[in-house]
Amino acid sequence: MTWIDKFQAVLPSSKWPAAVRKPLRFMLLGTTGMFVQEWFFRLVMGLMNDPVKDTLWYYVAFALGFILEMIPNYFCTNFYTFGTQPDWKNAGGFTLARGINLVIQMGFLPLVLHLLPNANNTIITYIVIFVAGVVNFLIQLLFFKKK
Repeated sequence: MTWIDKFQAVLPSSKWPAAVRKPLRFMLLGTTGMFVQEWFFRLVMGLMNDPVKDTLWYYVAFALGFILEMIPNYFCTNFYTFGTQPDWKNAGGFTLARGINLVIQMGFLPLVLHLLPNANNTIITYIVIFVAGVVNFLIQLLFFKKK
């Protein structure tokens, strides 16, 4: 039994069925990652004197925050969510899933907000991010298999 297995065994979530445990852990990591991404995005935007939305710096700051969040998230997804070890297969699947997530956030979200100008932007944003998270989780399920 590895130290990670021992650590996970003492967590309250270790008693839950895997069908519940994995999505909840995934959501916890995703929420934590979202805060890291948002913090970094706001830091860069502040350093750039808060440039106007839809400028190059806006998208650079968003993408850098996304990449910064991905690195620890990959390892936590392996060890905490799926109980696997990092390898090339799950790294590729993780990158694919996160790339699709990025496309949904940077491409689909602005499109939906443009098509629904009278809708509540906050609610629409949360719905799109939730859908991106579900897609992300389903793709990662295919690649993160315990050996």
